[in-house]
Amino acid sequence: MSDLHARMAARVGDLTAVVVARCAAEAPFYGALPRATLQGEVARSIAAVHALLLRALRDRGGGPIGPGDLTRLIEWSARRAEERVPLEAVIAAYLIGAEVWWQTLTEVAEPGELAGAGGKLLACLHAALPAVVLAHQNAQEDLRSEDKRVRRALLGALLAGRPYEELAGVARVAVVGEYEVVAFAFESDPPSRLVQSSLDAFTGIPVLMDHVARIALLPGRSDVPGLVARLEKDVGQPVRAAAARSSVPAAISSAAQEAGRVLDLVRRLGRPPGCYRLDDVLLEHQLARPGDGLVRLAAKLDPLEEHPYLLETLRVFVERGLNRRQTALELCVHRNTLDYRLQRVSALTGLDLAVPAQARLIQAALVARDLAGPADHRGVTGWQGSSGAAEGV
Repeated sequence: MSDLHARMAARVGDLTAVVVARCAAEAPFYGALPRATLQGEVARSIAAVHALLLRALRDRGGGPIGPGDLTRLIEWSARRAEERVPLEAVIAAYLIGAEVWWQTLTEVAEPGELAGAGGKLLACLHAALPAVVLAHQNAQEDLRSEDKRVRRALLGALLAGRPYEELAGVARVAVVGEYEVVAFAFESDPPSRLVQSSLDAFTGIPVLMDHVARIALLPGRSDVPGLVARLEKDVGQPVRAAAARSSVPAAISSAAQEAGRVLDLVRRLGRPPGCYRLDDVLLEHQLARPGDGLVRLAAKLDPLEEHPYLLETLRVFVERGLNRRQTALELCVHRNTLDYRLQRVSALTGLDLAVPAQARLIQAALVARDLAGPADHRGVTGWQGSSGAAEGV
């Protein structure tokens, strides 16, 4: 096919220009490149592939692409991946090039030459494309691994309040403006990739998340309750989350600490799944501070320890905003029965639910009990039984 080789070699310059123009018109990635890049680096790469096809036309024996040429193709593909060229753009360029090459063959080849030349083209594609795809994917995986490492380091620096600017540059992440720092708790450990995919899909961008600490950084004023609802559907289990807003990157560390404290408090209190902020548990947050005050407050309900049905009645009564009708309905008891139980609570604790100040004290004592745990405050001198509780009123 030496004559055909010569005829195709004479058209290579025009072929390259046509392929470059079609890539820019048909492949969005190439269409977004500067004109100088298209006519420079992209054109040189296409011309190099044309050179391989020309050698395949010239050589009668051996495979369609020699080992050295295949090595060069693999090297080029890895380089394209390192330059962040999408694999679909690379494949599109090869297919456009093959189509233009075939159209030119039909114009310059003699009838007896066309079948052999077409077979050479197909053989080259069959040898080149699998190697190109594999090399590109391997290079992309290496890049993703490095990207993940750098992004983890960036998030770690932000959460710890360390300098982050250099890491942000390497990770190509613009760290500016407001953020929502969100801590998550799952009933069981879902796959990290599933959680990450859910967050990325909801926000529309790659989300910085520490999958060990279960804490994520969301840009701007994200819809955190909506994200939590979406995440529950995607992972197939209830999710508790705590969010804290950071107005500037320098405040991300303190926001992360706040979110962590809120989430810990929500879990200790046994709150239902959902999204919480500090304002949702502000009283409980203040009560959660360790010390004698928390212990003594929790101990005010010790007299109910041997009467769990009274403790349950009191809890429902408080949760229903001291509404007797709603409490009786939820407990499935008569109003007279409810009244009797509440009277017993007052008699045992020395606290009268009809007195607003003492009702607030009982509400706080329930929270303190949930935080401290009944076993943690027994045996405190002077605070056992109903007499101790009455003395504290």
